[in-house]
Amino acid sequence: MEFKHISVLLEECIEGLNIRPDGVYVDGTLGGGGHSFYIASVLSKEGRLIGIDRDADAIAAAKKRLAAFDNVTYVHENFSRIEEIAEKEQLYKSGIDGILLDLGVSSFQLDEAKRGFSYQHDAPLDMRMDVRKSFSAYSVVNTYPQDELYRIIRDYGEEKWAKRITEFIVNERRIKPIETTFELVGVIKKAVPKGARADGPHPAKRTFQAIRIEVNGELEILENTIEKMAELLNPGGRICIITFHSLEDRIVKNTFRRLADPCTCPQDFPVCVCGKKPVIKIITKKPILPSEEELGINKRSHSAKLRIAQKI
Repeated sequence: MEFKHISVLLEECIEGLNIRPDGVYVDGTLGGGGHSFYIASVLSKEGRLIGIDRDADAIAAAKKRLAAFDNVTYVHENFSRIEEIAEKEQLYKSGIDGILLDLGVSSFQLDEAKRGFSYQHDAPLDMRMDVRKSFSAYSVVNTYPQDELYRIIRDYGEEKWAKRITEFIVNERRIKPIETTFELVGVIKKAVPKGARADGPHPAKRTFQAIRIEVNGELEILENTIEKMAELLNPGGRICIITFHSLEDRIVKNTFRRLADPCTCPQDFPVCVCGKKPVIKIITKKPILPSEEELGINKRSHSAKLRIAQKI
């Protein structure tokens, strides 16, 4: 299957990065290379782009799309390992002038049934962004203690029926393991009352989101990684982060705020004595949202939010 993905907030990201032709840029979520293609198009021969993705299919697709550019380095890794990547690619010497993170699941991952990300295709329960890892959605659904599974669906999925869904999953797996996406969807539909299923998104959407986040450790790596990336930026360098649900956006917003105002002194102190200086300044006081035009073209952009910060 061809790796297809419409890049979200593309123009806003390219403008937000404020690209210098001879600069060094990192796309930490390379995907099919949509954002990276336009970054590379702006760069001169002296510029450099490092594309990172933990999905081997994404790396392969991006290499095809960016074949015309010879200043792109491809890294098959999780962007959370940015310090190790920076060491290997000698980025501590050059510094980084811009970083982009698009935290959404690619259209390819959702549409290719065998990956098990989608509640709309029947497939083995998988949801691994990096297929080199053994831990999958099957493990979460069939082995997690009931209270832990409930916490994940409640917190990561922000699912109001989390308790009932968890109870139904646990009862079902006592009979036999839940092995496929459609088997899980069936259990969720039984758990969610018919009246609640009539309105709003697909009843399995939030639970699938929660399990995917847990399988890939999407939230636990984010805050520390933003801090590490901010440290690697050159003065004036920018970091652009696109989120797709409130938990991610809250982490990005709060981390940016803390890096922009790290002072821990009591508010009634006349002067700062902690000595902590701002690392960044926030460019977007409020997140940038997709335009009406983009929403009409790409329905998967509807929950996207872009926040931008600049290294001081």
